[in-house]
Amino acid sequence: MQAALRLVRHRAPVARAVRRLATTANPSTVAPTAPLTASKVAPIPLSNVEAQWAKLSAEEKLSVQEQLEEIQKKDWTTLSLDEKKAAYYVAFGPHGPRTPISQPGDAIKIFFWTMTLVAVGGGLFATARAFAPPPPKTISKEWEEATNARALELKLNPITGISSEGYSGKGFVTQK
Repeated sequence: MQAALRLVRHRAPVARAVRRLATTANPSTVAPTAPLTASKVAPIPLSNVEAQWAKLSAEEKLSVQEQLEEIQKKDWTTLSLDEKKAAYYVAFGPHGPRTPISQPGDAIKIFFWTMTLVAVGGGLFATARAFAPPPPKTISKEWEEATNARALELKLNPITGISSEGYSGKGFVTQK
C-alpha cells in the first residue's frame, strides 16, 4: 500500500502537466494565420515616400519599413539621399501619432468663433446694463462729501484718518 501511494504521488505532477496540455489549443484545429510579411508585396520605390505613405496599405507600409531596416544596416555613407529621406520620414514623419491635430484654415475658424463669442458676451453685458436698476443713492460724490463732513463731526480715526491733524487725503470720496 505504501508503494502504491508513492507511485501515485510521483505521477501527480505528470498528470497535471498532461491535463494542462489537453486544455491548450490543438494547433491542428486552429485556423492558420499568416503573418504580414514583405514577401507577398512587391518592393516599393523609396523615392518620394512622403507622398505615397498615406495611400499605402498596411502590408505595403510594413514592406517599406522592412526594406528600410535592411538598408539601414548598411553603412550610412553609402545610402542615397532618397533612402535617407525615406528612413527619416518613416521614423519621424507626420503620420500615426504625429499627425497634426489642426488642419490648414483652422486658425481662421478659431479666430472667427472667438470673436463671435466675445461679441455675444459683450451683447449680453450691454443688455444686462440696459435693464439694470439705477445705482444706489449712496454712490454719488455729494453723498461721499457728506460722509466726510459727518466723519469730521464725529472725529473718526483721529490718529491717521480724516480727523487727524494735517490730513490731506480724499477721505471717503471715491467718485470723480
